[in-house]
Amino acid sequence: MLTDKKGEWLEVTIPKDWNGYTIEHILKEIWQVPRLLLHQYRMDKSVTLNGHAITWNTNVVTHDKFQLHLFQPEDFDVEPEYIDLHILYEDDHLLVVNKPAGMDTHPNDQGQQGTLANAVAFHFQSTGVNAKVRHIHRLDRDTTGAVLFAKNKLAGAIMDRRLENREIKRTYHALVHGILKQKSGKIDAAIGRDRHHPTRRRVSPSGQKAITNYKVIQTLTSQNMTLVELELQTGRTHQIRVHMSYLGYPLIGDTLYGGKPIVPRQALHAAKLKLQHPITNEIIICEAPFLDHPDIFHFSN
Repeated sequence: MLTDKKGEWLEVTIPKDWNGYTIEHILKEIWQVPRLLLHQYRMDKSVTLNGHAITWNTNVVTHDKFQLHLFQPEDFDVEPEYIDLHILYEDDHLLVVNKPAGMDTHPNDQGQQGTLANAVAFHFQSTGVNAKVRHIHRLDRDTTGAVLFAKNKLAGAIMDRRLENREIKRTYHALVHGILKQKSGKIDAAIGRDRHHPTRRRVSPSGQKAITNYKVIQTLTSQNMTLVELELQTGRTHQIRVHMSYLGYPLIGDTLYGGKPIVPRQALHAAKLKLQHPITNEIIICEAPFLDHPDIFHFSN
């Protein structure tokens, strides 16, 4: 599918497989635009075809030009701050950034700076993008790796839904204490708050459903450690850290959940994101290299 940003408008050249569809079908069924956003598009007359206002039951033809007033200026919701960004992927709709350790994904308090969101706001400002900073998912302060941001309301709504429907594949690497007996498995254990600690979570039957898949990448026998690859089916706070501790294999450096402070932070890295583009449906794969110097994952057997 050919798309082009023309000022504040997105222009889509209608592909063959959309021939005969109505504008309404494209918005509601293909992009699955949320109801509130659909209403806003109707009220603001945000849709044109070949440059002309049309009714939404108009049928499109291959090579028609469909325009959507998508890139309307928005105020930054966080203070722009210059911080180096390691960008893994960027286009008019999405931004994927490799987050370093010791940085919050977004401000937790009014006016907080030094977060990834502050850095993204500065990047937007410096590249002429007048958009709210929309993180689709988060990483803990001391977890590194790929974080996905949406650059407009439509991309944000679509990616939020795909995350909720488990259609965004997130792959993590973790270094844990102990030698895992099983080479792969699934941890299906609900997670809730720990009443005895303000920030800690724990496995609890009354908690939220949480599922983590894991497989062994490398066994470090002499160090009594295992390098593990994990995929999240849900996105609970501290999910991997809680689940691996629950199995009896806490993350190296994760003192909150029983790990030893061999390294300065929990050894957890969001190594890969795999997703469908919200507008074109192309498959995007982003691999995030380790950022630690020295590399906290490097232990010789």
